[in-house]
Amino acid sequence: MSSIIVHGGHPITGEMKIQGSKNAALPILAASILIHGITVIKHCPKITDVFCMIEILKQLGCQISWEENSTLIIDSSSIEKVRLSLEEAGKMRSSITLLGALLGRKREAFIPYPGGCSIGKRPIDIHLTVLKELGIEIEQTEKGVYAKKTKAPSGKVMLSFPSVGATQNAVLASIYSDSQVILKNCAIEPEVTELCYFLNQAGAKIEGIGSKTLIIHGVSRLQEVTYEIRGDRIAAGTYLAAAVMTRGSLTVKKIDPKELSSVLELYQKMGNFVKVYQDAIFLDASKRKYLEALNVTTEPYPGFPTDMQSQVMSLMTIANGKSEIIENVFEDRFKTAAELNKMGAEITIEENPKRALIQGVKQLSKAEVIAPDLRGGAALVIAALQAEGETKIENAFYIERGYEDIVGTLRDLGGIVVLR
Repeated sequence: MSSIIVHGGHPITGEMKIQGSKNAALPILAASILIHGITVIKHCPKITDVFCMIEILKQLGCQISWEENSTLIIDSSSIEKVRLSLEEAGKMRSSITLLGALLGRKREAFIPYPGGCSIGKRPIDIHLTVLKELGIEIEQTEKGVYAKKTKAPSGKVMLSFPSVGATQNAVLASIYSDSQVILKNCAIEPEVTELCYFLNQAGAKIEGIGSKTLIIHGVSRLQEVTYEIRGDRIAAGTYLAAAVMTRGSLTVKKIDPKELSSVLELYQKMGNFVKVYQDAIFLDASKRKYLEALNVTTEPYPGFPTDMQSQVMSLMTIANGKSEIIENVFEDRFKTAAELNKMGAEITIEENPKRALIQGVKQLSKAEVIAPDLRGGAALVIAALQAEGETKIENAFYIERGYEDIVGTLRDLGGIVVLR
């Protein structure tokens, strides 16, 4: 099992182009099975979650190949199966979006209960409820969910919570229809809007993209399409956090700054200089006196993203004063705290409300720590970049699920980082 070794004390400085969005790529890969032909996906991140989704699509009957410049070619002319294997589906949460896609293409699907990071209950109840309200027949077993589409989805459906995955599943299940579906209280994360843009480019008719109400006019067929995935906002926020942590100076290119507004605002309030361009972000942490302590609450987009909570917790460990993080999305996101405390952080977790209290210290120290999940692993790398001495982060496979060569990227930006 691989580990990441970091020798701290070296500023993260320079320029980089950000990878394609993980959270956008996975549902778009799932959506490709709605297309009876070729899908070309440009700027697709080469990360283990994408490789896992590719293996699932191959099992269903897709022919897939990579071309230069992170371009993925998917031929979904022949979808032979409607059942996912437990082995592949159990590796990642995003396999659940294949439920709506298979319902659209084959009118039935069996999905084992999805896996991924252990960051909370993350129930699929909202997914199943919205599909039932669309007229999908659902049967839950000990091993997974069997769903069957016996009539065209239609009518108005209100999501009980603006779940990203449930919104995506509802959209995917509603594309092929002779009726109209209105979805209310939808998630408005960029990953939802990007899926809708992809589908519309392929011939779908979705109105209200970017709002909490989506109107889907059913179509009978989608066309072949070429689509370029936008930059990964969470990866961009993570590398910028590394620059903040090390008093560095970083320009991140191929990213829409608007998608990171809440994160950039926090970085500025902590005392760092931030300048945004049309498709780039510049951050300079080299001139600040100290890192300001702040309070943060995670919320659905456009609020502060839960996927950046762990990385910001790392920053708060060296802030001047006491910070507070309230986690409203995933109740087990605070597993990183125990590992940061091994490095000399002073973090206390309280249960009601679910929050972390962080007393800043001047310097973190080396330790052997274990990545508890994808974003928590990235947070430990950030902390190690500031710590004195050499820190070993085990379970690097979690980090590889969402970051394309994080070791090589940080090394190019001045960090002393190796993978063992």
